[in-house]
Amino acid sequence: VSPQTVPVPPKTVLELSVAHNNFSEPHGLEFQELRVLGLRQAPLAITVTSSKATVPSHHNLTYDAATQVAIVQGLRLRLGQSYSLHWTLGTRDSDRFDCHPAEGASRESCEHLGCIWNENTSGVRVPYCHYNGSDNGYSASDIRYSPTGATATVTLERRGHASTTAATIPIETLGLEVTFHMDHLLQFKIYDPATQRYEVPVPLSLPGTPQASVQHRLYDVTIQERPFGVQVRRRSSGTVIWDSQLPTFMFSDQFLQISTHLPAPFVFGFGETEHDAFRHNLDWHTWGMFTRDQPPGYKLNSYGFQPFYMGLEKDGNAHGVLLLNSNAMDVTFQPTPALTYRTVGGILDFYLVLGPTPEEVVQEYTELVGRPVMPAYWALGFQLCRYGYENDAEIAQLVNDMNRAQIPLDVQYADIDYMERQLDFTLSPHFQGLPELVRRIQSNGMRFILILDPAISANETNYPAYDRGVQQDVFIKWPDSDDLVYAKVWPDLPNVVVNDSLDWDTQVELYRAFAAMPDFFRNSTKDWWAQEIAEIYENPRNSSLSIKFDGLWIDMNEPSSFVHGTIGGCRDRNLNFPPYMPQLGSRSEGLSFKTICMEGQQQLPDGSPVRHYDVHNLYGWAQTKPTLDILRNLTGERGIVVTRSTFPSSGRWAGHWLGDNTAAWNQLDKSIIGEHPKSCFSTQNSSGADICGFFGEPSYELCARWMELGAFYPYSRNHNGNKAKRQDPVAWNSTFADLSRAVLQLRYRLLPHLYTLMLHAHVRGSTVVRPLLHEFVEDRTTWDIYRQFMWGAGLLISPVLEPGVSEVRAYLPDARWFNFHTDEEVGFRRQFQNFPAPLGHINLHVRGGHILPQQLPANNTWFSRQNPLLLTVALDDAQEASGNFYWDDGVGIDTFEKGEYLMMSFTASSNILELRVLHGGYMDPNSLKFTEIKVLGVPGSVQEVTVTRDGLDVPSPHAVAHDPQKQVLKITQLELELGQNYTLKWA
Repeated sequence: VSPQTVPVPPKTVLELSVAHNNFSEPHGLEFQELRVLGLRQAPLAITVTSSKATVPSHHNLTYDAATQVAIVQGLRLRLGQSYSLHWTLGTRDSDRFDCHPAEGASRESCEHLGCIWNENTSGVRVPYCHYNGSDNGYSASDIRYSPTGATATVTLERRGHASTTAATIPIETLGLEVTFHMDHLLQFKIYDPATQRYEVPVPLSLPGTPQASVQHRLYDVTIQERPFGVQVRRRSSGTVIWDSQLPTFMFSDQFLQISTHLPAPFVFGFGETEHDAFRHNLDWHTWGMFTRDQPPGYKLNSYGFQPFYMGLEKDGNAHGVLLLNSNAMDVTFQPTPALTYRTVGGILDFYLVLGPTPEEVVQEYTELVGRPVMPAYWALGFQLCRYGYENDAEIAQLVNDMNRAQIPLDVQYADIDYMERQLDFTLSPHFQGLPELVRRIQSNGMRFILILDPAISANETNYPAYDRGVQQDVFIKWPDSDDLVYAKVWPDLPNVVVNDSLDWDTQVELYRAFAAMPDFFRNSTKDWWAQEIAEIYENPRNSSLSIKFDGLWIDMNEPSSFVHGTIGGCRDRNLNFPPYMPQLGSRSEGLSFKTICMEGQQQLPDGSPVRHYDVHNLYGWAQTKPTLDILRNLTGERGIVVTRSTFPSSGRWAGHWLGDNTAAWNQLDKSIIGEHPKSCFSTQNSSGADICGFFGEPSYELCARWMELGAFYPYSRNHNGNKAKRQDPVAWNSTFADLSRAVLQLRYRLLPHLYTLMLHAHVRGSTVVRPLLHEFVEDRTTWDIYRQFMWGAGLLISPVLEPGVSEVRAYLPDARWFNFHTDEEVGFRRQFQNFPAPLGHINLHVRGGHILPQQLPANNTWFSRQNPLLLTVALDDAQEASGNFYWDDGVGIDTFEKGEYLMMSFTASSNILELRVLHGGYMDPNSLKFTEIKVLGVPGSVQEVTVTRDGLDVPSPHAVAHDPQKQVLKITQLELELGQNYTLKWA
């Protein structure tokens, strides 16, 4: 490769010559627009000359790199005159693809790679080192198309750039397989046909044979020959949604790179990282993905790994892209618009879903990776946890105080404090009363969840969890050795007194035990894990110490280590500091930062060895399903598992929380931003942030506002750390308790609606917490709204997110909206407006056309599920509304799949409301009844309401009140039995 400097840009001339002219055109006709097709580079400037003299021209030049089309508008070239148009081809700043993404780029290192070094840029993040042209050195041959897909051989014809190590030497022959799985789903896979490379062992839901039809496919695929690329085009609009014919393509052992043009600069997804907005900023931002024990922070890769994004096209159509690769990676956005993936292993295995609506993208994606788990009903109730409870008496007092204050509470947790020296499967002397406490709170309708960490202490003289683990061969080892990989996490050494005044690293060095890491891919580990958890639930040595938990919280499963790598250090620098180190937090510390060494050897269920380097991001994923299976086997109920580390499909078995956040105002909107990708793109509808913050101490106002917002997280838990004072609802004053009670009662009132949304997510893949753009994609204002959100399609939540304000500015899209609290119609749409929001009040609006099932609240869901049911019917402009209601026992396993549920539909049209049973597989033992129905938006005058059941008149003691000014019809004292068909008619 010969070094290059900035070349002289090539020039192109378009001649408009008059060959014959004996006609004087009388109307002054002009050529005003020029389109140039097939330009591989952008025209940087255009000069117009006539008779060798420059002609002043105030034209406008645009270039679309994806379509390779340049358009010049505003020209004034008179018909009958000769002109020359000269343009210079080159690379615009926005089209620069970074040729040196590694640290330490310089002119010398850039030119060694065969790339262009140019420090003249228009922005601070524009790369100096960039490719010149579109050639990536690869070409495609033996291209074969069929009704079910396509194949090709991809060959390296010319090295696009030099390699720094053997691990980055391009593989010369690659295979490409394209599969048309369904009309809305395709896959393309680029791999090494000569060598078996690691592929992600996560099963996807794919048809046994491709099901797409030539006539009904939503897409067409073109394999581009030279330079090699893959292009995917939406048939209905012609929009190119994927186009990788770009210079960046690279496939080597430890560095794989591919770029694509984006159809529009509207991209959502990827994680887990903290963002400032829901929509990505494409101004040269790079986001790293690698699971790590990292509290949320800007540009810091955190607990989960979610390589999926949704793109909106200019016309509002939506598509989604999954790269099924579990190696460390980063993604770079640039304003072309374009996106570049870089990963350090595996293969390139892409799945595209075509929507075309945002909600359909999510449904199709969850159909592929797995639908979200259906949570137990009680898991939707309010939950309390704290790292730092002194003993079980403190927890007991907290529960008593919450009950005395009549503040709803369903779930109490114990953090690692309950363990002896933070050892899994042990009970601290300070928590000997915990088993009895759990039994007592369960007798009052509450539930209890325990925490478990994966790290197992190796420094005990009699610790069954470690001893049996060694015997059953469950721990991660050094490669080709029986020696275990030891980290340090929470367990303390025996017989030491911890000095908390010392700095953290010193405490880790002096007091933390050696810890072995279970390999959850091994079949033996699943059996071992089951036995250890079972002995908490049913203590074989002392039955009085059995803890009858209802759910499990698995933490620290990235996996986390308090030493970087392992005790004694890592042994394979090439794996822990790969030739290309993705742009992660603490990039210079390598992949082993805060976790174990990458050369640790694990074993897949089929017995094949695999490096931790390849499956690190699957550690929490591999732990999750076995944990749920164990929980259900022990309790005989649905339960919940809450996991910190996630991968696509983790939501099939567990919920998630956003991690160790901080008590700060800017965490409120970031929790909404973080909630959207969990609900939309990671199959985890049961998620939420730690209410009032984990680190630090919230102010009174911050915690109060966070309680308002957190009451509408699907997973609603107040949780904080041991360095701060308590922040639960009864830790403040009576006013705070009143505020908390009111907003949580509001949540509990709406739980039937939330539970129904959870069922739709579980069955259809619909979102629960829903961005406004999913319902109003035709309204571009909604594409950038992230400080408001919806529950499903019918309820809009607009929380206060700043201190010292008494109103909130909220946007109401194009629909009829009603104030949930007052039942009044708002009276405007498709505009922002300020709404009163005093402390203790959160603005909720019901969308016309929707019916929300509700239930009177109580102190926990055991009691609230026995209370009367209610309906709010919000009529749209056509005087219509609809909704549905799912109900089962709330705890049974697979009740929907077994048909053990009740599903009802509600339909309102003009002056008739129908309640119909769609499926009657469950009869509630509490003889529930709908006792109140409110119909919003009823004009005129209503004097009476008649009730029929299965078409026959039935006596009804109801009362009718209609406010013609507010247009609210309120029907009370009803006795409509749940699970029966009714028709209500008003006149």
